[in-house]
Amino acid sequence: MARTPSNMLPLGTQAPDFSLFDTISGKKVSLNELKSNKATVILFICNHCPFVKHVDAGIVALAKDYQAKGVAFIAISSNDVQNYPQDGPDLMKEEAEKVGYSFPYLYDETQAVAKAYDAACTPDFYIFDAEMKCAYRGQLDGSRPGNGVPVTGSDMRAALDEILDGKPVSAQQIPSLGCNIKWR
Repeated sequence: MARTPSNMLPLGTQAPDFSLFDTISGKKVSLNELKSNKATVILFICNHCPFVKHVDAGIVALAKDYQAKGVAFIAISSNDVQNYPQDGPDLMKEEAEKVGYSFPYLYDETQAVAKAYDAACTPDFYIFDAEMKCAYRGQLDGSRPGNGVPVTGSDMRAALDEILDGKPVSAQQIPSLGCNIKWR
């Protein structure tokens, strides 16, 4: 597995708009429809990545805790399904149901959204504030496959708590690390 870090989108960047197919509902949805007026988490993931599989339960727990506080979660898969068919839309829906995602799992067929967000790896995490400006981009926490660190979501929880409390998010952010996005 290739260990690829986040590119670290500049803080304050306005969230690029998109309209993508939601593999769970079977409908095309837009960022404007899905975003929250409190905070919006956008995560680039895929079905087969061992880094994503390692943190899946942590992502589900994080979403459960913060959706109750009005935070929106949006997952996007941008992998090339020609060469990685296990990341195709039909299997995305199956994976979302199996893992228990309580949020949309969108398919970025053209990879344009991943490029607009400068996403580099799976998982790649972004948190946008109420104005949809990037307040956090980085790791879920310090856990990686095989390092023995428990998955807690501590880094993202701290950032979300700061946003929800009306405080500035610390600029000291550690890049996520995962498999590279499978570009065409």
